[in-house]
Parts: sequence; C-alpha cells; structure tokens
Amino acid sequence: MSDEDRDKLKRQIQSVIEGIEEPDEDALNWDGEAYTAYDYIDDALDIEYVTGSDGSFKGARLLVCYGGPNVWVDTQTDTVEGSWWGTPYSESYSDNIGLHAACEELWECTRS
Repeated sequence: MSDEDRDKLKRQIQSVIEGIEEPDEDALNWDGEAYTAYDYIDDALDIEYVTGSDGSFKGARLLVCYGGPNVWVDTQTDTVEGSWWGTPYSESYSDNIGLHAACEELWECTRS
C-alpha cells in the first residue's frame, strides 16, 4: 500500500470518528428531526452483534463503508477499524452519541 493510500484510509477513519465524537447538531434525519444514534445505525450497511454465550449483548460492529476501504465501527472496543488492500488501521473513539446503548437497545428488541 502506498503512503497516499494509507493516508486516505486514515482520513476516512478519522472522518467516521468525527461523526461519532462531534456530531453536527444541525444535521437532520429523513423526518426532519435531529440526527441520533439510531439514525447512524439505520445508515449503516451491515450490523454484526457481539454476544456472550448466554446471549447477552457485548457490542456491535457497524459496517459504514466498503469497497475501498472497508470500515467498521466496533462499539465493544470503541474503535473504528479499516482495511484497504489488506492493510489494517484503527483508532479509538469516544461514544458521544450513545451508539453502544442504541445498539444494545436494538439487540434487546430483536430478542423479544
């Protein structure tokens, strides 16, 4: 992977982190309401739940982009993980939008 491609991957991951840590307070969802963690989940391309052997919620992995690079938000570890041309890169984030809690609530709803 070239340095330029590595920088693109890093910028993509930092952009995802920025959206979680510093959400645009003026952003609106499709209903014209304030954008929430549930909207973030709805915009995800895929979601994988991480559970314990007893079915308890541990976290979720949200696929937020793919094809170059692939980027996942992991709420169990509070990291954004990306990979491009087989080269991984990840950074930690602060869950300022309540993404983990929203994923947990969604998981609980699917179990009912």
